[in-house]
Amino acid sequence: MFLDILIFCASALLLWFGANWIVTSAALIARKFNVSELVIGLTIVALGTSAPEFLVTVDAALRGHNDISLSNVVGSNIFNLGFILGLMALIKPLVSNRTIVYRDGLLLFLTTAGILAVSFTGELGRVFGGCLLVLLTGYLVYLGVKRENVGDGELEEIGDRVASWMDGALLVGGFAAITAGGHLMVTAATSIASTLGVSSWVIGVTIVAAGTSLPELVTCLAASIKGKNEMLLGNLIGSDFFNFAGVLGLTCLLKPLPVSEAASSGLIALVGMVFLVLIFLRTGWKVSRWEGALLIGINLVRWANDFMG
Repeated sequence: MFLDILIFCASALLLWFGANWIVTSAALIARKFNVSELVIGLTIVALGTSAPEFLVTVDAALRGHNDISLSNVVGSNIFNLGFILGLMALIKPLVSNRTIVYRDGLLLFLTTAGILAVSFTGELGRVFGGCLLVLLTGYLVYLGVKRENVGDGELEEIGDRVASWMDGALLVGGFAAITAGGHLMVTAATSIASTLGVSSWVIGVTIVAAGTSLPELVTCLAASIKGKNEMLLGNLIGSDFFNFAGVLGLTCLLKPLPVSEAASSGLIALVGMVFLVLIFLRTGWKVSRWEGALLIGINLVRWANDFMG
């Protein structure tokens, strides 16, 4: 048990460092070849912060741990909107706008509701996975046509640096780190669940989800310190959408995922969480401190309920 916990912690560190290496080095390499920051933000940064979820989800699915696979995506999105968004609002109220609410937030809500509806069939199949990927592609194309600078703020840390051979090595090392970290996390989480006598779904929707959300947490803390509310909100909402449309979509395309009763319950809770966040973002066009505290409280109650159930 103790060894499994150590392995889990080590895997979380591998995921965190790996994601950071991917984001920074890939952004530098792309800029060297004159790729626009818009494309970098929507692809490289999105891939980097969602890479842990993707590797853990795919690895679990291919190894037959379907509950961990689906619960990781659902749990990560609940963690992003509950704990991370709530914590950021608790630190400093988050100002929103019509675009974040009516375009990005509404799209996330409709996507989540759509996944919930399909889950009642008992399986998220390849056709549905393909539809999610088409939706993601269409969204990225739309943003590209609108020429909106999504994700530029996340690239400030690279400054005026020029890519070198070391960045290529870090990019490869980053993907190696998240691959190893994802594999180790699934193995350790499965063993911990067995030892504690709790379901793989509970471990996946709580501990694994928190571990794979580390890149989003770090990015949002940096954005909060710099006062970039829109980038912070965009990162969380965009990351959740990418987790569903990209991570879950590609996973279902590779291998259909059966949906358990616990998974349906988790999706219902997530739909409710997204709707509540939209209400908070719309009322007064900001998420206040007390609303942030409420989101954290809901997240903690959900965790306690999962473990006790």
